Amino acid sequence: MGSEGPEGQAAVEELASRLRQLMADRRIDGVETLAVRAELGRTTVSQALNGRRLPSERTVRILARTLRAPVPPLLDLHRRATRPTVSAGPVEVPPEHREFESRYVDYVAERHRRLDIIGLDLRRPERSKWPLDTAYLSLELAETRHREHPGGWHGATGRLDGPGRLDGPAIRVQRAEQALAGSRRVLVRGGAGSGKTTLLQWLAVTTAEHRLPAELAPLTGSIPFLLPLRTLVRRPELPRPDEFLTVLGSPLAAAQPPGWADTVMAQGRAMVLLDGIDEVAEAARAGTKRWLTDLLAAYPRAYYATTTRPTAVDEGWLAGEDFRELTVRPMSSRDVGVFVTRWHDAARADAARIDAAPEEAEALTVLEAQLKDAVRAQPDLAQLATTPLLCALVCALNRDRHGHLPGDRMSLYAAALAMLMVRRDEERDILDPEGIRLTEAQSSALLQRLAHWMLRNGYIEVDRADAEQVVADALPAMPQVEAQGTAPQILRHLLARTGLLRQPTEETVDFVHRTFQDYLGAKAAVEARDFGLLDKQSTDSTWEDVLRMAVGHARAEERARIIRKLLTRGDRTAKHRTRLHLLAAACLMYATELDPAVREAVTERVKGLLPPRSHKQAEELAACGRFVLDLLPGPEGLSDAEQSYVARTVLRVGGDAVVPFLKRFRESRGGLLWNVLTDGELTRGIEADEYSREILAHCKAPVGLAIHTLEQIRAAPVVETLNQLYVSGDHTSAQLAEIPGLSERRGLFLFGNELIEDLEILRECRALSSFGVFGCPSLRDLSGIRSVSLEHLRIGLYRGMSIDVLSGLHGLREFEVTTDEFGWSIRDIPIPTSVTWMNVASTIDLEGIDRLVELSHLEVDDSLGMIDWWELRRLPKLSKLRFSGELEPTAELPTVEEVTIENSALPDLSLVCAAFPSMHSLWLPHCESLDVEPFAGSSGLTIQVPRMTEVRNADRLPPDVVIQRR
Repeated sequence: MGSEGPEGQAAVEELASRLRQLMADRRIDGVETLAVRAELGRTTVSQALNGRRLPSERTVRILARTLRAPVPPLLDLHRRATRPTVSAGPVEVPPEHREFESRYVDYVAERHRRLDIIGLDLRRPERSKWPLDTAYLSLELAETRHREHPGGWHGATGRLDGPGRLDGPAIRVQRAEQALAGSRRVLVRGGAGSGKTTLLQWLAVTTAEHRLPAELAPLTGSIPFLLPLRTLVRRPELPRPDEFLTVLGSPLAAAQPPGWADTVMAQGRAMVLLDGIDEVAEAARAGTKRWLTDLLAAYPRAYYATTTRPTAVDEGWLAGEDFRELTVRPMSSRDVGVFVTRWHDAARADAARIDAAPEEAEALTVLEAQLKDAVRAQPDLAQLATTPLLCALVCALNRDRHGHLPGDRMSLYAAALAMLMVRRDEERDILDPEGIRLTEAQSSALLQRLAHWMLRNGYIEVDRADAEQVVADALPAMPQVEAQGTAPQILRHLLARTGLLRQPTEETVDFVHRTFQDYLGAKAAVEARDFGLLDKQSTDSTWEDVLRMAVGHARAEERARIIRKLLTRGDRTAKHRTRLHLLAAACLMYATELDPAVREAVTERVKGLLPPRSHKQAEELAACGRFVLDLLPGPEGLSDAEQSYVARTVLRVGGDAVVPFLKRFRESRGGLLWNVLTDGELTRGIEADEYSREILAHCKAPVGLAIHTLEQIRAAPVVETLNQLYVSGDHTSAQLAEIPGLSERRGLFLFGNELIEDLEILRECRALSSFGVFGCPSLRDLSGIRSVSLEHLRIGLYRGMSIDVLSGLHGLREFEVTTDEFGWSIRDIPIPTSVTWMNVASTIDLEGIDRLVELSHLEVDDSLGMIDWWELRRLPKLSKLRFSGELEPTAELPTVEEVTIENSALPDLSLVCAAFPSMHSLWLPHCESLDVEPFAGSSGLTIQVPRMTEVRNADRLPPDVVIQRR
């Protein structure tokens, strides 16, 4: 990211200086150490510290929290360094550039304003276009982030940490416009047909037409360059900015003013949209990354967005260049319904344009209703319709087959190919318009040959001359086809009539979608017995669909051979073992008939992964798709933790099968399982009313309910076990008032809400005894808290909050306080003296805590220094103490009986014994190695450590003193 002018650069340098000073204050001795603690790339951290380049806002937030520094001052510096390109002052644009830019953005808008929509008009393929305004469906994008722990809060869910709670990555899901906002570098992952290309096309057109939504307003005035990487990499060298239009075959290339592209890029007004990293041969991706890195170095202020299939490049592939990674989520059932309606609306509009009979529009309305019912009723069909491509296929086939759809993926593709290649012309009496008439088998054979050749050579797009040569090579074996025309004529017919090929430029040819190339190429590979190729490419993530489809096309003994090869290679290759074994399991769903011994061998390999026992395993299994639901065990025979990971896998798979599967777990009582099932981030893609009715209403553990969306707010069940609600995100008071049974809720916690300004909502919460607000910077008026009788309060403080009201909470027993701002002390906070339990953030000084004479349980998220020690000595009832870090006792704390030390590097244990002479319980939850020698003289003491802790000199203590917990 760049900065705007001298003032901006000065802010960048000051930001870097403050970060370096914070490192010194925290005694962090190097970039590597900070990168590990922050879980950021080393390059990202180094660039944030060197002052030459502006880090992203996300990086600043993470570094601030890692360095335990107040976030707002650092963000203020960040905002001073970044200004929206258009509003950052006048940009000098030469008149000849201005005139050309006007022509160019008009060209971009016109060139990309329409999408190819499969099957929209079966009579005339040139009508199968959809206006982008109508076609664009804002899908959900997910971002995986590490959970943060301010105080005792769960950063992602807003729930409080509890004993034994599973911790893992947080998945933030937003609609595309919101997810893309705030970053100038993004990488979007998504499967075939998931809408990645359409997203970039929408960005290009709305930018060109100055119609960007408010969330993306800083990009207004940008100049979009939509660059398919498959086209770029066909050149000997990847292009410079002044060559972009030439490579794209734009008719405006010759009119481009000298230096225009360089100026636009350098000024930060360029929007560089790179489509399809996965469509670059694996061997060439490193070179493509170097080219992109050079672009970033030369033009750091431009906007960059790129797309890839999920597994084509490693996670964090561009993290060192400060790219955020987003993943296209499968379409929810609601998205599918919207898409089906829009598809049929477009079909009805098209029928009206050509003056079709009224009966056709009526038939489309009936088909629309039938299809929506079928998708809801048939899980297999619902799973097929989770991307725009497949959903369009389903709509087209449903129309073409008058409501009779195939039930599995391979049959769906076969039917779609038949429809696109031949049947649409035959059934509409459109016969050999180019003087060539090919049967379905003939067309398929030629397309398979081309797809196979492209797969073998790693091409997604080929020169037209090469495609003609592939056809020419096939013709001698097809005399009936050869008699009808030359190779160029046959290829022209395939381009015009099959609906499967297209010409991105006059000189190039590709398939309308990679899925069709994979399907046809896999069939050709099987028919040619090219199993060596399939085996060789099995570790290439871009071949996963090809291998699965090859299994679907193969005969029984051939598919057994393919799957055995995957197992054998996985057994021999540790690096790829998990993925290959999972891929073998994924192939089973395509194997209609298979040697039982092979199926058993697959099952045996997968047993080690089932049930999943970690977040990583759950994610790996979920990435395989719906078939894993048939492999997942439980709930019988599984521990609470195993059940929770199975549930996480199911929710990450998504789709309409989720609720029926999870209904099996409704009688389980494990808290870890229900923490997953009640996590609103994991469930936000599921229809909220159904999930609430079928799953949440049966909750058997008192875990609380984490809510993220307005739909989840409105569907929250009123059940005893879910009486604590944790509401995350920007919701107004009016929206929060829609929570069912609000007057009966006993716990309400608001997290990460930048809209709420007061607590008037609490006037509706007559039964409320627990309340919390965290990450709500606009909240200033706390007077509404007087409306309820609170026993438990959690609060994240900001300067300017009206906290005097806290002194009136005479019934308060538990109090947790945290803040990102330094300079606070307990003396500044009017905590009622009735409080007996308190958790204090590391940024708050303990000075003044002695007035809390009833305090018996204290948790401090920091070390205990000498000054803190004297403050604690004045607490007459303090019996339980939890702290992190070092210990500097200056005298005994004779009242403390239970101690928890929350760090792996333990303080001097002899000091612990001396400091707490009445201690009878010591819990060391993160201890890896423990020498109990210092406790040899202690009596009546129990020491608890994790099960895996190495304990030395245990024989010096009586039996049962050291307890190793799971």
